[in-house]
Amino acid sequence: MVPETLRISLEKVDFRQPTQVTDDTSVLTLKNWVFEPLLHWQSGGLVQPGLFDRWEHSEDGCNWRFHIREGAVFHDGEACMSSHIIDFISAILDSRDTFGMRWSYHRYLAHTQITAEDHWNIKVASPEPIADILDIFTEFYICRVAADGKPVLGTGPYRVMEFDASKGRAVLEYASRNEQGRRPQRIVATAEPSAEKRLSQLRDGVVDVALNLERVEEELHFDPNLQWGRALNTLSIIYYLNCQEGTFTTANARLAINHAVDTAALARDVFHNLAVPAATVVSPFHLGAQEAALEPFPYDVAKARQLLEGIDTSAPIVLRTPTYMPERAEAITRFVVSSLEAVGLKVVVEVEVDRPVYARQVGLDKNIGDLALFDSSPHSTYRVLNDKISSETRAIWWQGYEDSEVERLITIANHAVEDGARQPAYRQALQRLRENPPWLYLVHPVEVFAARLDLEGLSLNCKGVLNIE
Repeated sequence: MVPETLRISLEKVDFRQPTQVTDDTSVLTLKNWVFEPLLHWQSGGLVQPGLFDRWEHSEDGCNWRFHIREGAVFHDGEACMSSHIIDFISAILDSRDTFGMRWSYHRYLAHTQITAEDHWNIKVASPEPIADILDIFTEFYICRVAADGKPVLGTGPYRVMEFDASKGRAVLEYASRNEQGRRPQRIVATAEPSAEKRLSQLRDGVVDVALNLERVEEELHFDPNLQWGRALNTLSIIYYLNCQEGTFTTANARLAINHAVDTAALARDVFHNLAVPAATVVSPFHLGAQEAALEPFPYDVAKARQLLEGIDTSAPIVLRTPTYMPERAEAITRFVVSSLEAVGLKVVVEVEVDRPVYARQVGLDKNIGDLALFDSSPHSTYRVLNDKISSETRAIWWQGYEDSEVERLITIANHAVEDGARQPAYRQALQRLRENPPWLYLVHPVEVFAARLDLEGLSLNCKGVLNIE
């Protein structure tokens, strides 16, 4: 059945300011209902039309034209025009993220001109091929700030009727009168930080749907009296390795610890089977990953010890960890420490309880000890390689990794223009990063929602967004 009003419990209810790009799945779910991205990212890494309904490019991939779909109107009745999109992008490029660091988009587009050709067409001009602009545009959800100062005016299927960030509550109304009965006409979204309480709300009939139930502390039991949905997420849980100094400057040491950790057991014992082992720097859903079809490193203590032969391991290595982001951070660290000690490494653990401080330490200060627990969230292969891997860009999350073959393959991928060229180019880069890993690859989490049995049309995608069909 399709209810008139759908009540949903999320970890948080917020829309964020237009200058704040986010990977928070609660916020992304709300954004996908109220706003439209310029382009829709698809599993596999390619894109489909969004607010831009079509586009074309020069043969060399340096010049692009994007067209705003006909009839795109903000929920206050104002037509969405090129100027709105230009202003939105400019504001992001001039702003900083939640950790106080400049957005990487500023670097990606430093030599790119984005201009309005007219009210409905936008031109992108770059001195180098820039097909990866498609990835970037999937992350921009166009919105305007309403008269009351709230960032809630979009062009998406639902309009915001009420929103109170302090109370964690929003009421949305379906904006189209042509499809009544096919979707809920109202959505009431309420915030509940506790996954256990979200599940209790559902069982008690207070809400119809509860999100992010993989975050319950104990093992989740899939009650047959509820409808369950789950999806493997694009997020990668990893340890950055210090490739500039210390033990992990050598490829053999990096290979060794990837064999030292039983990631299948980590997924089973720490994540209660709600995770799958990782094989490279991105998820199976990223551009080039499906074509690469890589397998995770096999757990092999003997091989790990063999690879460490000839490497001085007499001094302890320093492992840094936050207490959250990723979920279960401290349990992950305990598991990994035990695994590393089992192959003969001595480990000293440093815990940072302030997560924004930790992010700045890892990114800006490169203070990661020998390895540091982190999560990698961009769903764009281009972004992961540019921000974290490339020794040419040496960007915010780069930790000293250098491999001339990886750099050559990244350059080829960045200059590929057509989808049929981009996929194999990124595949080759990902394969090389499996052969010579810059990180300790751990797992990709599985996200879970539950709902009333009689509800129809609910699904979770690999970005953790709840879709209502």
